[in-house]
Amino acid sequence: MTRGSKYSTAEGAARLREELDHLWRIERPAVTRAVAEAAAQGDRSENAEYTYGKKRLREIDRRVRFLRGRLDGLVIVANPPTDRSRVFFGAWVTIEDQTGLSRRHRIVGPDEFDREPGFISMDSPLGKALLGRRVDDELEVELPAGPRRITIVAIEY
Repeated sequence: MTRGSKYSTAEGAARLREELDHLWRIERPAVTRAVAEAAAQGDRSENAEYTYGKKRLREIDRRVRFLRGRLDGLVIVANPPTDRSRVFFGAWVTIEDQTGLSRRHRIVGPDEFDREPGFISMDSPLGKALLGRRVDDELEVELPAGPRRITIVAIEY
């Protein structure tokens, strides 16, 4: 997950909380027990279970710190905007490119774009270009595959 905008859908925030809870209450205690058992076997310098366990504990602790920091101050957007004629966070946007190919995307936070097909981060080039636009707006977006000319066909919340 990337750092970025502090916005999230309610579902995205719940997913982060669930991951934090799982790491802190289930995975970390299990790895701590495994490290203690490996340490009790004696020579730690050649004990792969001990070495791996300590490494995994550092990874868990780093992820827990990240998740706590991310959740602190996270702005959860649960309601659609009053102006539904424009693209805002949480919108489903149907776009069409110059070849007539139509795609539907949902604008979400940087922690949740990988959750579902069609979800794009509000911090991505396409997400940034779509925010604030209206149906029938035409724009050129610089994408990894090169510049694309797109038209907004529909906006739904």
